[in-house]
Amino acid sequence: MQFLIRSARIIDPQSSFTGQRCDILVENGIILRIGQELTTDEKARVIDWPNVHVSPGWVDLRVSAKDPGYEHKEDLTSVCQAAAAGGFTDIAVLPNTKPVVDSKDTLGYLRRMAEGQPVAVHPIAAVTRRAEGEDLTEMIDLHHAGAVAFSDGEHPLQNPDLLLKTLQYLQPFNGLLMNRPEEAMLTRFGQMHEGVQSTLLGMKGMPALAEELMVERDLRLLEYAYLEKEPPTTTVLHFSTLSSARSVELIRQAKRQRLPVSCDVAAHQLVFDDSAMAGFDTNLKVNPPFRSRADVDALWQGLADGTIDAVVSDHNPHDEECKNVEFDVAEFGITGLETAFAALLTYNQGLSLEQLVDKLAIRPRQILRLSPVSIAEGQAASLTLFDPNQTWTFARSVSKSKNTPFLGQTFTGRVVGVLHQDQHHTTA
Repeated sequence: MQFLIRSARIIDPQSSFTGQRCDILVENGIILRIGQELTTDEKARVIDWPNVHVSPGWVDLRVSAKDPGYEHKEDLTSVCQAAAAGGFTDIAVLPNTKPVVDSKDTLGYLRRMAEGQPVAVHPIAAVTRRAEGEDLTEMIDLHHAGAVAFSDGEHPLQNPDLLLKTLQYLQPFNGLLMNRPEEAMLTRFGQMHEGVQSTLLGMKGMPALAEELMVERDLRLLEYAYLEKEPPTTTVLHFSTLSSARSVELIRQAKRQRLPVSCDVAAHQLVFDDSAMAGFDTNLKVNPPFRSRADVDALWQGLADGTIDAVVSDHNPHDEECKNVEFDVAEFGITGLETAFAALLTYNQGLSLEQLVDKLAIRPRQILRLSPVSIAEGQAASLTLFDPNQTWTFARSVSKSKNTPFLGQTFTGRVVGVLHQDQHHTTA
């Protein structure tokens, strides 16, 4: 099948066409031609959207798909629809399902269920059996079965010996470990960021120290794992959802030392600070929690200078029974796939479109070791179409769960659609 994208501004630092307005002709999932006023047969689908921009397909490094086991919250079909609506052509899904993705059988289920979806699903396998932080999984087998990375997902690795052994275990096949840094004993029973706001609201705080200690610990262990060895140029240890200024500075120093490390930030962490918790809205209850305005500013600075490699949705859907309850018993998490880009652009602190595309498409793909995607003739078509200037209101979510603070909000920057392989998903 043919698709013709009319007069699209190409945003792709890897492409010789970047910055230009061109027609793009796609046939059978391959970019056939790029040029001006291209012609095609009458059966082609023409995408002619005013001010359309096109970039390589966006990749989300952290999505909780809930399938298998929690399909009442989300399933692979609905999460892929939400991802496409948000402009993502690829999503990496966490292993915290029921059963946990700690075996080839469960991983195979994900791969089978992902066939024919409008986005590519990349399973992250568990580091430990049942993600309980005790016994290591058969990571080599899981790697060969299609796992793109290893993580206990929503359960940060607490045991330093286990984390070190994992780093050593992954070395022969250049595997990737993803970990959310949190010292669980310091955040036990916590509800929000520890600070003036938590004191005023009378809620148990979660100190930034809990994150910073673990970032420092993991970096020391990474350095130890490569004593007298030449570290690879690809990322070995990836920190998920940083939230504190000190954490950003620790990563910045580690990169100067050329440690094979990368990190990401959740889009909603760039929007809210802990003052937003005054209304006790459970849709704002996330982990890591929203921190101070100074922390938010440091996250933006980390994106600008390249310390933070990627932006993720940290999509974590929950049903009404988990959110429409008292704040202290509500589950952590919001849905973010459909609003990540719009939140980034609406609250942007000076990043160019090229920088945003780098954080959403290029660096995430490199971190996961996925095949590179570029807007060039003969390349596979994995494209995101968007209008950075259009204002729109997020009135309806296609996710099964509605635990988002953004419903009803007006944004600047709208996703028009995605074109992945030979499938086109229109959102506007």
